[in-house]
Amino acid sequence: MTVLVRDLRCDDPADVAAFAHVRHLAVPFILWTPEAIVHRLVHTHPDARSRSLVAEENGEVIGTAQIGLVHDSPEPGQAFLNIYVHPERFRRGAGGLLVRTAEEYLAGEGATKLYSWVLDGPDNLSFAERHGYERRRAAHFLRLDLAGAALPPPRTPPPGVELRTAADFADDPRPMFELDAETVADEPSDVDVEFTDYEAWLADTWRNPLLNRELTTVAVVDGRPAAFSVAYTDGTRYATAMTGTVRAQRGRGLAKLTKTASLHRARAAGYTVAFTGNDADNGPMLAINKWLGYEVCATEVRHVRELG
Repeated sequence: MTVLVRDLRCDDPADVAAFAHVRHLAVPFILWTPEAIVHRLVHTHPDARSRSLVAEENGEVIGTAQIGLVHDSPEPGQAFLNIYVHPERFRRGAGGLLVRTAEEYLAGEGATKLYSWVLDGPDNLSFAERHGYERRRAAHFLRLDLAGAALPPPRTPPPGVELRTAADFADDPRPMFELDAETVADEPSDVDVEFTDYEAWLADTWRNPLLNRELTTVAVVDGRPAAFSVAYTDGTRYATAMTGTVRAQRGRGLAKLTKTASLHRARAAGYTVAFTGNDADNGPMLAINKWLGYEVCATEVRHVRELG
């Protein structure tokens, strides 16, 4: 059979569902829904030159790729390609064809350094090495049996701290944008990112269909959001997309406070499993998640290739 690569048809529900299905099989610890996949493609900033690709064999989608430029980094020329193939459709040529297609496109858009997350398994790692990608840092996926876990009891906020939700900022989300911008700037990463475009953040992040504002828990100090635990849900599963604290308020236990509260709210709402992710070198957050009962369920390794 011949494998071909094409753009995802975001106006075709069956095509988007097939894309989501492959992603779910390959990385079941990340929330994928057709609505979120289309939203990401449609609302990513135009400067990212973002594309979603599928590898198709005999009418079946067997591989996927999300690619684009890191438009919100102060360093130009950086790009990403994250490729996942159906676990039962390896060695059909889908991965290699997706890589070549992605690299040709990104090079044409001015990319000079390509980053990719690769699942930590011998086949995946050797595939990346054969295509010229070098290993960098690792990140863990973690899982919590929310239905059966003995969660630590909800914590009492320190004096002067109030627990609220992201839904309380629906009329004016800018304080949430400012909190997100400061915390993401300090997140461990190979690529520096700066959130400066409020309207783009509203479209891409605040209106993301996975974002659950009622479960996203915010610690407010002197009327301003100082820490948060961002909750994503897909109808049956819960995931923490980000937990962070502004620099001036660190060391007060606010990250632990917000994440514990969000997990209790999620369990009360009927969610039975929780996922999160951590950089392998992020000791403080890994310690919090271990204290909450999370266990590592998979690992990805960041890879990089320099063009030219």
